Amino acid sequence: MEFDIIIVGAGPAGLAAAIRLAQLNNQLSICVLEKGAEIGAHSLSGAVLETRALDELIPDWQQKKAPLETMVTGDTFLFLTEKKSFPLPTPRPMKNKGNYIISLGKFCRWLGKQAENLGVHIFPGFAATDIIYEDHRVGGIITGEKGIDKYGQPTEQYQPGMRLTAKQTIFSEGCRGSLTQMLFEKFQLRQACGPQTYALGIKELWEIPAEKHQSGLVMHSVGWPLDNQTYGGSFIYHFEKNKMAIGFVIGLDYPNPYLNPYEEFQRFKTHPAIRPFLENGKRLTYGARALNEGGWQAIPHLSFPGGVIVGCGAGFLNVPKIKGIHTAMKSGMIAAENLLPLSPRECPTYSEKLKKSWVGLELYTARNIRPAMQWGLWKGLAYAAIDTYLFRGHAPWTFSNLADHTQLQLAANSKKITYPKHDHKITFDLMSSVFLSNIQYAENQPCHLLLKNNITPREVNLKLFDSPEQRYCPAGVYEIIYEENNQPKLQINAANCIHCKACDIKDPSQNIKWTAPAGGSGPQYGEM
Repeated sequence: MEFDIIIVGAGPAGLAAAIRLAQLNNQLSICVLEKGAEIGAHSLSGAVLETRALDELIPDWQQKKAPLETMVTGDTFLFLTEKKSFPLPTPRPMKNKGNYIISLGKFCRWLGKQAENLGVHIFPGFAATDIIYEDHRVGGIITGEKGIDKYGQPTEQYQPGMRLTAKQTIFSEGCRGSLTQMLFEKFQLRQACGPQTYALGIKELWEIPAEKHQSGLVMHSVGWPLDNQTYGGSFIYHFEKNKMAIGFVIGLDYPNPYLNPYEEFQRFKTHPAIRPFLENGKRLTYGARALNEGGWQAIPHLSFPGGVIVGCGAGFLNVPKIKGIHTAMKSGMIAAENLLPLSPRECPTYSEKLKKSWVGLELYTARNIRPAMQWGLWKGLAYAAIDTYLFRGHAPWTFSNLADHTQLQLAANSKKITYPKHDHKITFDLMSSVFLSNIQYAENQPCHLLLKNNITPREVNLKLFDSPEQRYCPAGVYEIIYEENNQPKLQINAANCIHCKACDIKDPSQNIKWTAPAGGSGPQYGEM
């Protein structure tokens, strides 16, 4: 199949690019591929939306009934100790006046309808698994086969992959996209930037009693249950119909291999300032996703012969704001504007124009906040205040990021952490949580989580770090089992995978490679 433009990924960046392209030229043939079973199936964020990019893209979004139903009514920022909470002034970047609490999945489905109304072709359930190269230029993508058993043999449900060609291909796969990682290596796109750094966000959606619901309230916290050397914090967002999103974000540069992000989140919910919101409530869904935190220093070169990278695949999260949807959308819009007129050559102005846009200004002025947190919570907060209010983001220096997988200490030098038992009212075991992600996988499909070396999990990860993959994975995918000869073996429960990408990021040997499973596989997040 041939198109003018192929867009890989139906997240906010990819859909914004599709809409902008169709607005500029309604004669273009535009194809959007989405690996989820439907648009929004894999979309997961807090989420509070700043409407700046949406206002530019679809100025009449209110008349078109965009699902922005809950305007923020108040901000609260807390420091937690084990038993107490202390209100702190809400930092300027975190103030949310005029913003909306949304479901990212619902928002993406609405964006998808706007794109289709403009003539864009959207194909959910198709995973792009390989890139077509023609004379050192991207010429399109290949979708994965379906109906393959775990031995790689066709079954009765076999469907071959498709070869889709285009004049330009936009990669909007989201954080740590598998094809985007290939592009980084093929075209050396990361040579002039620092390493990307990430966090893992874990989220639950609850229905809480009406008397406890405060529509539009946004709460964030730092401190307990994390120590002062581990970056992270919580969010609680009250939105429509007595629903409340609650989540916890932990920087994947944490040093202790015994830290378990899922259990830290469960422990957080028991705090006296948090637990009352959840009592007599009902947990609806669960999910987790990695997010980019490298900011300005980690932006790669964004264009290459035959295509561009947009959205979180490149890393446009504004860490102090805790927002990236608006910047991702704007990156897609700028890319669309710079791909026209269509050309078989590289589009050299996209990277430059993005960095000169308001996205670039946001990321540049926020560039030192996240790296400063390597000094610890209090020193990091103190520097953030100085940088924000004194230098206003224009300090005459730029701090460096460190690659997350290099930060783990040896298990022998680390303190084990004992987590409390779950009460199954406020806190829950991992497998009951994974069940709420509504995972769909064909029983017999090949494992999409690949090991570069089968010995490394035993000889390196287990012996040196006590198999941290058993703890950093928020879905119970990785498990050390002992075979009959009492030899340890890493068992991969790929059918548990919720596509968070933490394993691809945090594995200390970089031995785990995440690849796309059969299209339509994975979590079905719905309202998340």
